[in-house]
Amino acid sequence: MIVPMKFTKLGRTGLSVSRLCLGCMSFGSPRWRPWVLDEAAARPFFVRAIEAGINFFDTADMYSLGVSEEVTGRALREIGRWDELVIATKVFFPTNEGPNMSGLGRKHIVQACEASLRRLGIETIDLYQVHRFDAEVPIEETLEALDHLVRRGKVRYIGASSTAAWQFGRALSKSEQNGWARFVSMQNHYNLLYREEEREMLPLCAAEGVGAMPWSPLARGLLAGGRRADARGDTKRGQTDALTPTLYDQPGDDDVIAAVEKVAAGRGLPPAEVALAWLLGKPTVTAPIVGTTKLEHLETALRALELTLTAEEVRTLEEPYRPHAVRGH
Repeated sequence: MIVPMKFTKLGRTGLSVSRLCLGCMSFGSPRWRPWVLDEAAARPFFVRAIEAGINFFDTADMYSLGVSEEVTGRALREIGRWDELVIATKVFFPTNEGPNMSGLGRKHIVQACEASLRRLGIETIDLYQVHRFDAEVPIEETLEALDHLVRRGKVRYIGASSTAAWQFGRALSKSEQNGWARFVSMQNHYNLLYREEEREMLPLCAAEGVGAMPWSPLARGLLAGGRRADARGDTKRGQTDALTPTLYDQPGDDDVIAAVEKVAAGRGLPPAEVALAWLLGKPTVTAPIVGTTKLEHLETALRALELTLTAEEVRTLEEPYRPHAVRGH
């Protein structure tokens, strides 16, 4: 039986998005990262996502140094109904080493947006996000540049990614004070292994009507089961990803992984399905960003949309968690 895709609004906007967002960092050029799929290998993922009803796709200019945007744009123009799709990309990290080629100054934001539009092959980006905040640029300059893009019709909505709640709240306030376009989404680091966002950021998003789009919903694959937090795993990404050890190295992480595996075994389901269902059950979460290099993983994510955990299962999953240092900003 084909289950219809579930949709929701992105924050308090009128923008309808699927409850899963397909992350496109995995698609582009393996020369950038050895686990990245090239265009031919990536195409089946776009076909299956569109077939399943996913209309929300997230990439960034720095993924494969622009090639991800090119691959994503070509695939979606050929496969999808463009007016129904929501295309998100990001700006901040460098795509080359030249001056004014990174950060959130006005010059770079405007130039990077125009370059992303060319690579994606579109006239307007639905959701343009700051990949991180820039401590070297006044927030007013960044916000005014983003507002400029909205007023010119280059961007429809703006969003942000991992930062401190005070910094994000200040940005929202500055936009309101000046009548500028306001951030409507927060792409933050949030999963069963890292729940520090529950302290400040997620309550702020709920109060301000900002949609949350968590990245790394499966904690770089650790919540998919089969390995512990200090193990590399046997995949190309597991063997070469230097970021995982910097994000998940806390005492107690393995206890959370074990809890996920316990609930999954009780249900006869993959651990990844349980971990995603937990995240989808959080009221502030609009759409987790699911990155995948195997079609079976995408199928698991789609099944998670139909899984409702019991209160006891949620307690089992959450009880082992211990406070973490801030990671991912």
